Amino acid sequence: MPNLLVATGIFHPEPGGPSTYLRQTLPALQERGWGVRVVSYGECSATEYPYLVRRVERKVYPLRLAKYGSEIRQHADWADLLYAHSIDLPLWGRGAPRVLKVVGDQAWERCVRKRWIPPGLNIDRFQNYRGGWRARWQQASRSRQAMSMDAVIVPSLYLRRMVQNWGVAGAKLHLIYNALPQLGASNIDRAALRAELGWDSRPTLLSAARLQPWKGIDHLITVLSDLPDLHLVVVGEGPDLPRLQTMAAEFGERVRFLGYRPQAEVRKLMAAADGLAVYSGYEGLSHTLLECLQMGTPVLASDKGGNPELVRDGSNGVLVPHVDLEALRHGIKRLLERRDQFAANTLAGMERFSFENMVEQTDRLLRSLLR
Repeated sequence: MPNLLVATGIFHPEPGGPSTYLRQTLPALQERGWGVRVVSYGECSATEYPYLVRRVERKVYPLRLAKYGSEIRQHADWADLLYAHSIDLPLWGRGAPRVLKVVGDQAWERCVRKRWIPPGLNIDRFQNYRGGWRARWQQASRSRQAMSMDAVIVPSLYLRRMVQNWGVAGAKLHLIYNALPQLGASNIDRAALRAELGWDSRPTLLSAARLQPWKGIDHLITVLSDLPDLHLVVVGEGPDLPRLQTMAAEFGERVRFLGYRPQAEVRKLMAAADGLAVYSGYEGLSHTLLECLQMGTPVLASDKGGNPELVRDGSNGVLVPHVDLEALRHGIKRLLERRDQFAANTLAGMERFSFENMVEQTDRLLRSLLR
């Protein structure tokens, strides 16, 4: 039995793409004969897992790095392969082959949070940005770490092009689309769900995301002034919440911030909503979009990142230029007017996003790297 040591920055029950991916995929890899251990930042969880999970508290920055690196080192002799889900993790230990999954550009995210780059500099323009030593340092560090890996997994063509631009050789890059197990959501009673949630017949748009500036929730709030019947429900937490709450104050109950919600509850909200909006500045390949389409609910998404690889404009939803508020208003109206038509097509063309195929491709790649 080969042993897989997973290093990640976040893990269940914390929300986010890596958490969703690992929670679904690791048991499937165990069924294929892998031994699994996980090291993550985070607080202790009462949840039991069919594999060992070790968590390092996020406290004093240098101390947490040392504790994380020490935890990795303790399991290094056990591991035949290390599978990292973030850059900047202290991957101490002996030289087992290493795989990195890239779902975004953490250098850009950090520069946005720290305000080391001009406001509005999007992720695509950042790839060729050469201003400021802090930004250049982040770019160089991110590229160096990715190039040092034995293999890099990306979940979209968009990210493959980006990571290749970092200097990672094409032979090391492997496109494996994100996917989710079948949710069995074909017999949902939307009317009953809406009644359970206390929603009336007015159109309701859902947005579920980590509340960061690039997620575009502010743009959704802005266009409400021209869509007087529309309600917006926002699920998620994050540093942008106070600003968004201030923006939404004038709309009263038309905007509701629900904070963190368990996945089962989020799926109910998805099924009840008229549509899901993911109007972010970038997405690698959104698990939220995948999940909503499986629930039979059409989506509105920005034309950025991997979204066009998942959303087919005019079929299972609407793609909108980013940032274009007039196009966003029109896109929301179009989604609501053709909601039933789009809902009927949510599973069309989803064969590329088969969970079984994703697990098979991942297992094959990981085994090819074993020494």
